[in-house]
Amino acid sequence: RVKKNNFSYTKAWTTFIPMLIKTVQATDGAILEFGAGFSSTPLLHWLCWEKARPLMTYESVPEWYEFARKFQSRNHRIRLVDDWDKIDNKGHWSVVFIDHLEDRRIIDILRFKDAADYIVIHDTDDFKHYGFEKAWSEFKYVYHWKGCRPWTSVVSNTKDLSWLKTSQS
Repeated sequence: RVKKNNFSYTKAWTTFIPMLIKTVQATDGAILEFGAGFSSTPLLHWLCWEKARPLMTYESVPEWYEFARKFQSRNHRIRLVDDWDKIDNKGHWSVVFIDHLEDRRIIDILRFKDAADYIVIHDTDDFKHYGFEKAWSEFKYVYHWKGCRPWTSVVSNTKDLSWLKTSQS
């Protein structure tokens, strides 16, 4: 664990990486990130950069927004959010990554359940704290990657997830 500028860096902040990389590489459409981060925002930015894939990052914390803003480009839009409910869920996304405010996660998972091929959700080993148990029954396909804590889950109503299973799952 490393502390710098009031942030505490730990391995736990990165456990979503295997599932996020796999789902991004298995798709070719637009990607939506809920919650900017030291790992996720640069990772998504560079995964999308070479193919000029559209990437939208939403963040409500000004400090995180200032960090993420450095990655803004023609294909990567960064927006500071004052009301998460105003984010349009009518479009289609190849991947939606959920790792933002705790009290918003279950709300936005359910809001985007029919707008995404895959939703990748970080911190899913704490089902009750986040209310995730309400989400699993809303999806045809649910996969919990338990390679290390905190777990990451991938859900979909349109894409079978059996291809995500690994020997370390």
